[in-house]
Amino acid sequence: MAPELGGQEAAAIGTHRVLAMDVTLAPRDPQAPGQFGHPVAVPDDKQEEAKSRWKEGNFNVFLSDMIPVDRAIADTRPAGCLEQQVHNDLPTTTIIMCFVDEVWSTLLRSVHSVLSRSPPHLLQELILVDDFSTKDYLKEKLDAYMSQFPKVKVLHLRERHGLIRARLAGAQVARGTVLTFLDSHVECNVGWLEPLLERVRLRRARVACPVIEVISDKDMSYMTVDNFQRGIFTWPMNFGWKQIPQEVIEKNKLKETDIIRCPVMAGGLFSIEKKYFFELGTYDSGLDVWGGENMELSFKVWMCGGEIEIVPCSRVGHIFRNDNPYSFPKDRVRTVERNLARVAEVWLDDYKELFYGHAYHLLQRRAELGDLSQQKALRERLQCRSFRWYLENVYPDLAAPLVKASGLLVNVATARCIAAQNTTLALQACDVNNKAQHFNYTWLRLLQHGELCVVPVGAAGAPGLRPCEGWESGLAWRHSSMAARPELAEHLMVQHQHPPACLLVHPVLLALRLGACTTTDRYQQWRFGSYHVA
Repeated sequence: MAPELGGQEAAAIGTHRVLAMDVTLAPRDPQAPGQFGHPVAVPDDKQEEAKSRWKEGNFNVFLSDMIPVDRAIADTRPAGCLEQQVHNDLPTTTIIMCFVDEVWSTLLRSVHSVLSRSPPHLLQELILVDDFSTKDYLKEKLDAYMSQFPKVKVLHLRERHGLIRARLAGAQVARGTVLTFLDSHVECNVGWLEPLLERVRLRRARVACPVIEVISDKDMSYMTVDNFQRGIFTWPMNFGWKQIPQEVIEKNKLKETDIIRCPVMAGGLFSIEKKYFFELGTYDSGLDVWGGENMELSFKVWMCGGEIEIVPCSRVGHIFRNDNPYSFPKDRVRTVERNLARVAEVWLDDYKELFYGHAYHLLQRRAELGDLSQQKALRERLQCRSFRWYLENVYPDLAAPLVKASGLLVNVATARCIAAQNTTLALQACDVNNKAQHFNYTWLRLLQHGELCVVPVGAAGAPGLRPCEGWESGLAWRHSSMAARPELAEHLMVQHQHPPACLLVHPVLLALRLGACTTTDRYQQWRFGSYHVA
């Protein structure tokens, strides 16, 4: 990967302050609704109309139509950004904005914000990718409007691709050195583009993301956000934003203008060198429509030698909607879950068990994931690091224990422990140094001793051991937070057996048996030495 450019080389090329440009076709009306990013109120006599139009975009479409398409917004950059220097030879970029049935005024405002606030010599082109919209105004009318801007190209797809494949359609015809992906309901702020291109210029294996600010879906006001946030995920790969703790800010003397390393990017707004994007294999072509592509690209970038950054001196406003106004070809939740499971299978190594532990129903649907061989071969070819490396070096604050519980497995009534004896199980006096008494309870709900799994009915008719050969529903036990009912949390209940059966100690024989689950029977209650939370 390309190294950062040295001081001597940088000095020879020359630098300049970021251009805080904001050019409009005609003077702005300072009295216009929403000017300067101010909130707008719906007139009393228009409340019903505004309410009925909400569903057109899942935000206040009525107000969007009232606001100028080239409105001014407040410069929300931290003070230090005004002094920031960037190189004179920044790469050009193609901006790719995909949409389906986007609201007219919102799409135009997105485009105008790019054209008004991007240095023309850096903007190779702006490609609008129409993902087979159904609205008439997004056909000839859109083409006619955009024809006044030589750098804007409209690419009409002839069938629905979904966001992921629509982006690729734009990327394939892009002529800029850097690809900058934006959503179609944004407003780019002054000086937004150069800081992104500067980071990519300094290191090509770098993905640069702006700070995503908020355009209110209710009153269309432009609101700034905290500078010290980064994109993270929680299990089962739910994206979210997390504040950098105050003590970390103080300890590292972080300034508001400092670059933030980002474990996972939101995925809608970022710059990446085109050649590098294609070297990485772009997106997994098996991902459908939308969802999970930000996880896939984030893991791929970090684990295969790159890095992802949030650049505080680049700010872009975005309308956050509660739901997508367009339809998914298939069920939305099912589509996203399938995408995430593909990502887990390719990139998470053994930690995919954590993913499935928190989305257990997806284990039954692994057959739906399609062929993963190309993605696994790509990971091999790029010589990517392990997911454990990612956890240790990129996202060390994620709780990711490989098992749910571990150690001695103690029966509450007898205070004795289960021990492995070849393929059978015995009850013995507990001894933490006896390896035969060490068991794991996995995220896949298997009860394991080394490579062996506890089976409800072994060769001798009692619970026993046999080699684990992948996941089988017949080997699953419910325990702790995986319990079917809270009152059975300390039981080990066979997952797929009716009526419910639990592991117990025969009070007289002190032997292991299965029996009907009884909530208060202490001979059916078990505790591991350690429980792990994620």
